[in-house]
Amino acid sequence: MLTPRALERRIAGWPRAALDVPLAVGFTVVALLLGQERPPVGWRALDTGGLVLTVVTNMLLAGRRRMPVTVFTTICALSLVHVFAGYWPVIQSAAAMLAFYTVAAARPPRATGLCAGGLVALWVVSGLSNPHSDMGTVAAQSVVTPAALWWFGNAARRLARRNAQLSAVTEQLRRERDGNARRAVAEERVRIARELHDVVAHHMSVISVQAGLAHYVFTTDPDTARQALGTISGTSGEALEELRRLLAVLRVGPEGTGDNSGGDDGAYRPAPGLDRLEETAERVRAAGVPVTLEIVGERTRLPPGPDLCAYRVVQEALTNVIKHARPATATVRVEFRPHQLTVRVTDDGRGRLPANPGPSDGHGLIGMRERARIYGGTLAAGPCDHGGFEVRLTLPLPPATGSRSAAGAARERDGPGHDGKR
Repeated sequence: MLTPRALERRIAGWPRAALDVPLAVGFTVVALLLGQERPPVGWRALDTGGLVLTVVTNMLLAGRRRMPVTVFTTICALSLVHVFAGYWPVIQSAAAMLAFYTVAAARPPRATGLCAGGLVALWVVSGLSNPHSDMGTVAAQSVVTPAALWWFGNAARRLARRNAQLSAVTEQLRRERDGNARRAVAEERVRIARELHDVVAHHMSVISVQAGLAHYVFTTDPDTARQALGTISGTSGEALEELRRLLAVLRVGPEGTGDNSGGDDGAYRPAPGLDRLEETAERVRAAGVPVTLEIVGERTRLPPGPDLCAYRVVQEALTNVIKHARPATATVRVEFRPHQLTVRVTDDGRGRLPANPGPSDGHGLIGMRERARIYGGTLAAGPCDHGGFEVRLTLPLPPATGSRSAAGAARERDGPGHDGKR
């Protein structure tokens, strides 16, 4: 058994034109019942011809939505026949008024105005056909009724048009939302792939070099082999830590809380930044590439995004030195300016044999350029005039607030006797 709410939903799903047939039947029944009453003076009662004419006129309402003007015109013509035959015009008036309202609700004002003239003419002719009619009442009805029907019909037409526009806008917004969601997913996949590439490429390059070194000197120089194994252990531990952090981001639930059932808060540590450049430089030095770290200008606290961007660019550039430029020395120069951060990673490129032979797909440079573009910066990479290779990152920054000099930061960290170069 259908509940009232279920019946309402089912009716709402029907085509609107399908509801006109029951409506036409209802109007026909009411007209026939009205025709059974005794008509006023001057009009005759319905006979068989009048009954047929009444049924045909009212049943035309079933097609009022498909052909509103045609239905209205036909009903007016049959109503004139009804009047000229001497039948009471009130019997057909409800059908004529509903047909005119449908025209006003479905057609522009010009077409509605012509139909309004036809309805007024029908009312005037009906009044003139009976000498006992009150012409004042007929005149009032001829003006007020069409005007009221026109006003309500026009309001319904404007409301339907606004609803259609709202539906179109809603559909467009839904498509844009779906498109934005797909783009967000794609961008997030690219970001995660870039993060994984940076973590895996850098740390695995160091591990590969150190493993080769340990294997080479395992029997001849146990101390060097032991040191290389220690570097492998530390580097692999840091790589696992960063991978856990990335996986923790992927496990964020619908309420915005991470799946931290293991109780390990290390997976939620902040992303690395320029404050960890020294650790990265030490790993690269352990891999056999001397690195000089220079920090120039008033050091400011960067937003997390640009901070991570600059760190990853340095990390990837040093990884490329390990993979493709050994033996070489590298220099990392970080310049803090009032509205700009410049990072340069250069190497002297001695010997062009890669540490890990094999084809390169160039994802590192692509990832660095994408990172720079996200934060409104630029990245240039290419050979230097004097030999070697340079990667230069430029990021726009807000005005420095709460900054401190790099030399002061270095003295606080390293004590006296250091000049900022490593």
